[in-house]
Amino acid sequence: MQSKLRKFVIVIPARYRSSRFMGKPMFKIKGIPMIVRTYHQCIKVVKPNLVFVATDDKRIINLCIKENINVVKTSNNCLTGTDRVFEVSKKINAKIYINIQGDEPLFNPLDLKRLIKEIKKYPNEIITGYTSIEKKEDYINVNIPKVVISENGYVLYASRSPIPGNKKNNFIQANRQVCAYAFPKKELIKFAKNKKKTNLEKIEDLEYLRFLEMGIRLKALKMSNKSIAVDTKLDVKKVLKKLRT
Repeated sequence: MQSKLRKFVIVIPARYRSSRFMGKPMFKIKGIPMIVRTYHQCIKVVKPNLVFVATDDKRIINLCIKENINVVKTSNNCLTGTDRVFEVSKKINAKIYINIQGDEPLFNPLDLKRLIKEIKKYPNEIITGYTSIEKKEDYINVNIPKVVISENGYVLYASRSPIPGNKKNNFIQANRQVCAYAFPKKELIKFAKNKKKTNLEKIEDLEYLRFLEMGIRLKALKMSNKSIAVDTKLDVKKVLKKLRT
């Protein structure tokens, strides 16, 4: 039996067995586990009872219990973080599920405010964040998903490759994905009906391509460039540098 219907909840998916960074959610940055840092950024905007960590790992569950963080146990066969959010939706009843990735320890609370404001305007749309790429090294980095936005503000495509590109292979103005999304429940249900990753999703290893391949559009929301997604241990150095500034 689900809880009472809420306008929205925030879900932070957390996977211990990351192929590029084992144990990432529990990795301590200046003494604080990454998943706890992400949680703290979220509760600067909303009440703690609206934020849930979603994981299948007992170590992360125990950490959340210790830190008094709401946690939902999910199955160990979730294909992606979005599938994990869908599993939360079967237990926690809400109209919209906001997904903040667990590897965003510096996620900007102002961006969360902006996202909440946007879902009030567009409650039936999937909304995803993006920001400008300022360095060529980020443009060519396959760990940083790039996103192309249409003139009317929707995602045309996302890739780990440098897009948009040109014949001279020069660094041009581009945007990167910010790992914050808002999903109406009905769209999550459609997403989860696929028991396998779709073709482009599998090739690019970018889960929201599944929506595009299914013909579901994604509304793009400009966010700040203050967030740093931690994909590898090298990214931790960027986080530490930013914490010092």
